[in-house]
Amino acid sequence: MKNKSVIMLFAIVVLIGAALTGCISEDEPDELNLEQQAMQAVELLSDEKIAEFYVLCNNEVKSAISVEEIDMIWKNIIATYGEFEEIVSTRATEEFGYEVVYVTCNFSILGLLDIRIVYDEMTQIGGFQFVPTDVSEAYEPPEYAIQDKFTEINVTIGSGKWELPGTLTLPEDEGPFSAVILVHGSGPNDRDETVGPNKPFKDLAWGIATQGIVVLRYEKRTKQYPEETAALINLTIQEEIIDDAIAAVDLLNITEKIDTNRIFLLGHSLGGMAAPRIASQENRLSGLILLAAPTRGLEDLFLEQTTYLANLDGIIDENEAEQIAALEQLVTKVKELNISKDEFVLGAPKAYWEDLSEYDPVETAENLSIPMLILQGQRDYQVTVKEDFERWNESFAKDVNVTLRTYETLNHLFISGSGVPNNTEYLQAGNVEEQVISDIVAWIKTIQ
Repeated sequence: MKNKSVIMLFAIVVLIGAALTGCISEDEPDELNLEQQAMQAVELLSDEKIAEFYVLCNNEVKSAISVEEIDMIWKNIIATYGEFEEIVSTRATEEFGYEVVYVTCNFSILGLLDIRIVYDEMTQIGGFQFVPTDVSEAYEPPEYAIQDKFTEINVTIGSGKWELPGTLTLPEDEGPFSAVILVHGSGPNDRDETVGPNKPFKDLAWGIATQGIVVLRYEKRTKQYPEETAALINLTIQEEIIDDAIAAVDLLNITEKIDTNRIFLLGHSLGGMAAPRIASQENRLSGLILLAAPTRGLEDLFLEQTTYLANLDGIIDENEAEQIAALEQLVTKVKELNISKDEFVLGAPKAYWEDLSEYDPVETAENLSIPMLILQGQRDYQVTVKEDFERWNESFAKDVNVTLRTYETLNHLFISGSGVPNNTEYLQAGNVEEQVISDIVAWIKTIQ
């Protein structure tokens, strides 16, 4: 079996089920029995016995979605991840007062994916969701992060319905300090942008703060509020990313020790793609730092990386070819915006794709007057030098206000590696390369 697991640029996250009501019974369900029930439910999906799976759902789920819609969602998962192969493990937990089981599954093309099943007080399925698998291990901080040189405090980004927990990493000196806001890539990322045992945003925060610059990072809205955001049929990157980045600027502007004339925004992957749009709406930023920022449609990137992973062994077999063909059909739907109002394609509603179809990050960046630092790993197969960085380079190579740099050994997470780039290396513990930290800090210090 080919090991083609772990990460994709555009993470599919689908939530089914209205908000649960009522209370958990005082008698806790037997966790092992609940895990067995969850495994049986997933096996029904894998056997395409959708109607039988539907019977296990409570009335709130049934009022929100039909058997046919669940069948369509499962087919989208198969088209994206490949054929279902096996259940790898289960994990029972309690979240917000509800019993939840995570069933980790392995698929033939993109590997691991969790099916998160929420149970109500009658042990019926009250919601289910497809989320990236958490295979985190103990974090090993990089040697360049000197923890005696900074402290961290908990903060809140925004207010009201969408407020987000965050972490402010403050140098120990008196200040005032320049500050950097970290903006995540696609999918429901935590504040550290955790991928397997790796935490690139924590590396960046600790490394940059060690050198005397404040860093603000926070939980992504789709991570903190998965049910609420998944229910938004009008979700765009404005709600997913931009509004919260602007709220982060608001927070820094009322925080002691911050030089409010020196606030920078660092966006990674989709966050880097969105960064010019954030700056076009927020005039309090002094500069942008773009790490592995795409210049193409996400649907094109998704198809390209899926094909790349399938072809790692030099052969695209019949099953892989079928899955790629199915994915091509979904990509066509996105490009043509042939999506119904309540339909999710590649994990997002029509409004999301419609919004992105009208956005060009390079053209938007060309209309900005603030400095930019654009960084790219040469071993990145998700956002590539050839297709993405070169477009940034074509537009800004002669612009004295823009600095562009590539790194020969770095992947999409800006962690060093060797050999043929592949997704299994994201399961290997590493840290953001020290040179990246040094380049960011040096560039910030040059901005007047």
